[in-house]
Amino acid sequence: MLESLREALSWLKKQRGLEYAEVRFVDEATESVRVRDGRVESVQETDARGVGVRLIADGAWGFASTNGADGAAAVRAAERALAVARATASTVRERAKLAPIEPSKGRYDTPFTKDPFAVSTDDKIDLLVRATESARRKSALVRRAEARMGWVRVRKALVTTDGTEVVQRFIYGGAGVSCFAVGSDGVAQRRSLPAAMDGEAGQGGYERVEAMDLVATAERAGDESVALLSAEPLAARSNATVILESSQLALQVHESCGHPCELDRAMGTEISLAGGSFLQPSMLQGFRYGSSLVNLTADATNAGGLGTFGWDDEGVRATKTPLVREGMFVGYLSSRETAARLGVASSGSMRADGFSRAPLIRMVNVNLEADPRGPTLEELVADTDDGILIETNKSWSIDDLRLNFQFGCEVAWEIKKGKRVRMLRDPVYTGVTPRFWAGCDAICGPSDWRLWGITTCGKGEPMQLMQVGHGAAPARFRGVEVGHG
Repeated sequence: MLESLREALSWLKKQRGLEYAEVRFVDEATESVRVRDGRVESVQETDARGVGVRLIADGAWGFASTNGADGAAAVRAAERALAVARATASTVRERAKLAPIEPSKGRYDTPFTKDPFAVSTDDKIDLLVRATESARRKSALVRRAEARMGWVRVRKALVTTDGTEVVQRFIYGGAGVSCFAVGSDGVAQRRSLPAAMDGEAGQGGYERVEAMDLVATAERAGDESVALLSAEPLAARSNATVILESSQLALQVHESCGHPCELDRAMGTEISLAGGSFLQPSMLQGFRYGSSLVNLTADATNAGGLGTFGWDDEGVRATKTPLVREGMFVGYLSSRETAARLGVASSGSMRADGFSRAPLIRMVNVNLEADPRGPTLEELVADTDDGILIETNKSWSIDDLRLNFQFGCEVAWEIKKGKRVRMLRDPVYTGVTPRFWAGCDAICGPSDWRLWGITTCGKGEPMQLMQVGHGAAPARFRGVEVGHG
């Protein structure tokens, strides 16, 4: 494949006005299996491959793609991308400039033991069927049980006029279950494990699902959905102490740190879907985002992360970039172009959803770092005299600057004198981003830190879906407004 990409790049290098070019091949296969109440609901498979060309000519960007994969098709895409740049050059107000990088040559492969695409669909269906049966076995109040599994295999190759030539192969996926119980009064409760939305997802092979014990996980989800039917709703309080478990805190990081730290949002060049950002460049190094315990890092090198790679789609090598250090805002997720405007190096955050889309700044693994001397979750509960432990997202809302937010979750536990005393249903908590993070007074230690994955983070127009990771250990927050909904 590299020979076809080199052919297109060689043609581009001979063209008048060319300043930069990248030619990228992507071959992506997906599989999704969903089972509901012991029956197959859907099995979907997709396969797409092609070449995308992005370049700067006469100071303007151009992009074009083709679903052909030979050298002639790649050259035709290059011709169209060059024509786009030349046609728009007279309309640009500021010539495109890129932060410099060292060219790379190499290969990245997802480490895995068992290829999920070599496991039969029948075996996957059998596991999901057994999980839904396990969820409904104990109680007729569990009216619906769903189990899902998805896998993606991506092959990429990238060549650029900077001299970069890299090849990458990714395999990622995961599974999860959701149970819905309905009481005699018609009130329904949902319980999703190991987490909401995508369940537990990450890079790796089928061994990830085998290690989950999905059948036992489904049984627990069924039990807890039934228990929620008799639980009291979380009473409204304006100044509560809240502990967020790991998966919920990962989504909190995603919405109130990851998106506002995207530099294109902060600069106003990309605001579709998730809006802009309150974190403006003038605030770098001088704005207190949270308490001194809060350290947030963009890390594209985490083992098993959905935001892990060897190089981004501009050829920037995977790196670890601090975003918040000891509570202070210190860095952005950036591209080569946005980084050049700040006079800094790119954080290597550019990725595209397939060959037919131009790359955008995307979250990698944006993590809340564990406190090296922090407690375990049970020790943190024991240290809390009066509080609420909240788990598993159900709904969320956040404004277009990523400031004011509200999260609804599936379950909570009331804490009194260091013990969980009762389950509570329909918990909701709300806050303002810097005020909320300023109230963080404890973060659990490395033994409770867990890396979660989101496979469908949306951004751009046309919308692109991207895989991102978030690591977090449970943490405690003071002065939080809570209630139920």
